[in-house]
Amino acid sequence: MKTIIYARVSTNSQDYERQIADLREYASRMNYEIVKEFSEKVSGAKRVAEREQLSELMNYVQTHKVDKVLIYECSRLSRRIVDFLSIVEQLNELKVSLYIHQNGLETLQPDGTVNPIAQLVLGIMAQFNSMERGLIRSRMESGYNHYRSEGGKVGRKEGYRKSDEDMKVQYAEEIKLLKKSYSLRNVSKLTGTSVNTLRKLQIFV
Repeated sequence: MKTIIYARVSTNSQDYERQIADLREYASRMNYEIVKEFSEKVSGAKRVAEREQLSELMNYVQTHKVDKVLIYECSRLSRRIVDFLSIVEQLNELKVSLYIHQNGLETLQPDGTVNPIAQLVLGIMAQFNSMERGLIRSRMESGYNHYRSEGGKVGRKEGYRKSDEDMKVQYAEEIKLLKKSYSLRNVSKLTGTSVNTLRKLQIFV
């Protein structure tokens, strides 16, 4: 049974060694062969294209024989519900099972079919992770507003504007959903991106 380990923490002050150690111990106990390990220090709210190690992992499973991907818990994969569910779907299509250690869940059953219970539970957990991300953003916005009220300035320098290519990379998932004729409000709910930003992205649809 060929497996990959993926571990992630959000900041440089954190350490993913415990995640890796626990996943290695589990793999050893199950007699799995670890063929590759990917780990990175990056926010779980970043898109897949902005996460080097996760992008490499997805490329690796498409070009190598892999049976399972082991992660410590759901939010290590992504806090963005669109990205999380998209990754699970891609792995399912490749017949690669995603194992979540904290919950003891696998996305595929031993015969390679989708595990319906895992799909239901992971969908709910992804929603909670997305809600938690929203709460974090809300607290940050509250802090910014307080800072502004005290005379501070936040945000980009005047005159700064992202290039079209940067926008396409940063908002690739949003553009994909807009091209599928999802409403601005639904895309905003799924991705956490503001409706005003989505309006700007319509030029790419």
